[in-house]
Amino acid sequence: MESKIDYEKIEKKAASRKRAASVITYVFLALWAVIVLFPFYWMLLTSLKSYSAYNSEYTPKFFTLSPTLQNYIDAFTAVPLGKYLANTLIFTLITTAVMLLVIILAAFAFARLEFKGKNLAFVLFLSLMMIPNELVIITNFVTITNLDMRNTFQGLILPSVTSVFYIYLLKENFEQIPDSLYFAAKADGTSDLKYLLKVMVPISRPTLITVTILKVIECWNSYVWPRLITDDPNYYLVSNGIQEILENGFGRENIPAMMAAVVVISVPLILLFLIFRNKVMAGVSRGGTKG
Repeated sequence: MESKIDYEKIEKKAASRKRAASVITYVFLALWAVIVLFPFYWMLLTSLKSYSAYNSEYTPKFFTLSPTLQNYIDAFTAVPLGKYLANTLIFTLITTAVMLLVIILAAFAFARLEFKGKNLAFVLFLSLMMIPNELVIITNFVTITNLDMRNTFQGLILPSVTSVFYIYLLKENFEQIPDSLYFAAKADGTSDLKYLLKVMVPISRPTLITVTILKVIECWNSYVWPRLITDDPNYYLVSNGIQEILENGFGRENIPAMMAAVVVISVPLILLFLIFRNKVMAGVSRGGTKG
């Protein structure tokens, strides 16, 4: 009887420690969520405050009783934000589409085709990831300038149409597909290109969706390269357009409208990630697992 009572006490203590650990974990996660999400909340809140209300606050207020959408109207009428969004959309769609074509063909060549020096070529290819991005930007800038492609969509897009990391990720995914499928397809007279499009691409769809979403986010947030290669407002992307708004005084004079512009730019990416977050994680885990 005594041993039974002791055992029950041990179980209760263990359960209590487990509950305490769970509470601490959830409190920590809640605090971390507040820290991460607060800038977004403050950005959205400021965008809903009127210009006079914002400037009359001697101490910041964490709510507003009179929200307004005038700042969003000002963001589109006072500056060409719509054009910046259109430029970014064109840049993002074309760059992502061309990059998908390039990495699919490259990954297929390294994963399935046999040619002399393939392993050495792939190792050298991977070594490019060790080169600092600053050096790559310098060489790209000189090349695009010599080709007279500054202030053009071609100059914006060409340096971004490939990625060594995405090729590696997709190659690992392609290599998980059983060789028996390839040999069976070849026995039926299927060409390599048809096998790639009909078998490998559909099987690798989760990874391709992940790569597509990550590339869209990368293009949408692109700043340094567009800033270097364009000085014509007709080719500004949203990130450079916001910087130009700030430098020209609009952002300094009207912070709520500036925040409204940032909200407009940020919302598409947030929604994209929230909608496809499960596919992104599934694609990354699939690409990193050898089967």
